[in-house]
Amino acid sequence: MKLEFRESKLDSILGLTDDIKNDEKRFSLTENTIKLLWNRNKEAAKLYVDGISFDLLPNQIVTTTYLQNISFKESELPITAFLFNREFYCISDHDEEVSCNGILFFGTQDLPIITIPEQQQKRFDTLYDVFVEEFSTPDKIQGDMLQMMLKRLIIMSTRLAKEQLIVKELNNDQIDVIRKFNYLVDIHYKTKRKVSDYADLLFKSPKTLSNLFSIYNHKSPQQIILDRLALEAKRLIHFTDKQNQEIAYDLGFNDPAHFSRFFKKMTLLTPSQYRENVEIPA
Repeated sequence: MKLEFRESKLDSILGLTDDIKNDEKRFSLTENTIKLLWNRNKEAAKLYVDGISFDLLPNQIVTTTYLQNISFKESELPITAFLFNREFYCISDHDEEVSCNGILFFGTQDLPIITIPEQQQKRFDTLYDVFVEEFSTPDKIQGDMLQMMLKRLIIMSTRLAKEQLIVKELNNDQIDVIRKFNYLVDIHYKTKRKVSDYADLLFKSPKTLSNLFSIYNHKSPQQIILDRLALEAKRLIHFTDKQNQEIAYDLGFNDPAHFSRFFKKMTLLTPSQYRENVEIPA
């Protein structure tokens, strides 16, 4: 089953499929899409994100953006997917509504995987059925209806992510600071390398950020910034034909030698060594 809403004037798209591996290339737009991948099977499904494999367990959802490289090559089970682009629904412009940036999307932490609790499975299944029904009801307000339902899906998923991925000691205001920091790092990591840069954007002190992240996880804000930069370097080496010097300039390094030293410090390998070792995932 492949369902699609497309507004050609805006180049907007919302897609739904119960088998993303076979249907991904059949959508009229595939570039720059955000995805919610949902394992509705009774067994685990294997996925690759940025070259790293993981098992998506039954009734789990993982969210990805166009910044990540996703492969379903070893997935033998059909995976349900919702995909949409900025033109259909911009999560950045609607951040106050859905509060998902930095938690579900455009975060700097581990891949966001949420588990649908048994008591909420009916809610998600019902919403899925309503999506299917709405796709078959073309009229002037179909796009508005689908956008409203997508927003509901994102909000439901974000609430689970806050419960499952963030420690209970943090209040809502603190969680908001953390997710905004994650989002800002994902946007500005090429040009802003200091914690103070992000503290200024958030109207907080660097010490406040450090204290929050000491509760949230074991990484400091500075380490998160450097890890994001190293991750992008790995992606560019692993998935593009760009040479080391070009990657260095793309990432904001004025000197390729400086980039090489940074990369080796972060990965224990030079960019050339990393490139040559095809067994190392991004």
